[in-house]
Amino acid sequence: MDLRIMGVDSPLFSTLQQMMDTADNTEKSSFNAPTRTYIRDAKAMAATPADVKEYPSSYVFIIDMPGLKSGDIKVQVEEDNVLVISGERKREEEKEGAKYVRMERRVGKFMRKFVLPENANTDAISAVCQDGVLTVTVEKLPPPEPKKPKKIEVKIA
Repeated sequence: MDLRIMGVDSPLFSTLQQMMDTADNTEKSSFNAPTRTYIRDAKAMAATPADVKEYPSSYVFIIDMPGLKSGDIKVQVEEDNVLVISGERKREEEKEGAKYVRMERRVGKFMRKFVLPENANTDAISAVCQDGVLTVTVEKLPPPEPKKPKKIEVKIA
């Protein structure tokens, strides 16, 4: 909004106009604004429920992935201890002459990230998708052996 157009042309109003223009420019180039990817991933994680079970020898992550084929699902470990499960379901191509009357099924990105415990064996992870349910199993590392006291030989000098 330009105050000069409204017939207000004083030094005070000019200064206010400059301050408002500067504020508008700074808001547009904010360094702290979240990226589109971050927002999309945050929405995907919030919309992807998961069950996590702990067994004596493993951790099991169970996530519904309706309508996804095993090739559309990614299971990977990032930063040595973050399990990332993701996938994306796309909307079906519309056939000629057909139109949606109602669209309720979820489409878009599915994603969850889990920080794995120290005893998780990231080299022994398996994933199985059956009937739209993904089950990821992370084996546990064997418990460390208790440290035995170290004997030091005493020499006579």
